Amino acid sequence: MNHIVSRSMIALLVCALSTGVAVAHSHSHHKQKSSSHHFDYYLMSLSWSPSYCATHPHDAIQCGHPGFGFVLHGLWPENRNGSWPQHCDTHAAPDETTIKRTLAFMPSRRLIEHEWQTHGSCTGLDPSAYFAQADRAFASVRIPAVLHAPRKPPDLSANELIRAFLQTNPGLGKNMISVACRDGNELTEVRVCLNKDTLSPQACTGRIRNTCRIGSLRIRAVQ
Repeated sequence: MNHIVSRSMIALLVCALSTGVAVAHSHSHHKQKSSSHHFDYYLMSLSWSPSYCATHPHDAIQCGHPGFGFVLHGLWPENRNGSWPQHCDTHAAPDETTIKRTLAFMPSRRLIEHEWQTHGSCTGLDPSAYFAQADRAFASVRIPAVLHAPRKPPDLSANELIRAFLQTNPGLGKNMISVACRDGNELTEVRVCLNKDTLSPQACTGRIRNTCRIGSLRIRAVQ
């Protein structure tokens, strides 16, 4: 009798262990899928450098030299349901050549490293390819003349700013762009949704919306 019970207990133990291994493998596979490069489109964030430098005057690379208007804040993977992947597993990091090339349009070494770890790692690209993609994305959207490097603060509302971008970029629609503000009306960013393969403008979904008050924006002049 004891012998039969022991054999039964062993069988149950083996079954439990097998089930545990199967569950663990399934969970690991799910985690790997959720942290891979499966996403629907890019959200490109263009940062208005004068506003950034007003609160980060000691950022020597970006704010120690005059002339920056819009710079690239980031190229972020997004999903249509409003979710987005971040901090995916990677052992890669941008090398010095990639960083120096990227500083031309993302003038902060710390930001470059942060953007790779937070967003670029989830694209399925290596650092060199990701920042080359970011360079092409940045170049694909033309900045309206009124915002090239204004020496006086432009008098624009959020809707007028968006209209200026639409007029300068054929194919860009109102549902493909948004404006972000600090303290209600100070321009900080313009965000454009892009196809992840062609980098052409596409409709935004989920959490993408304007955050500026109605009326004139506070747009700091380029120093």
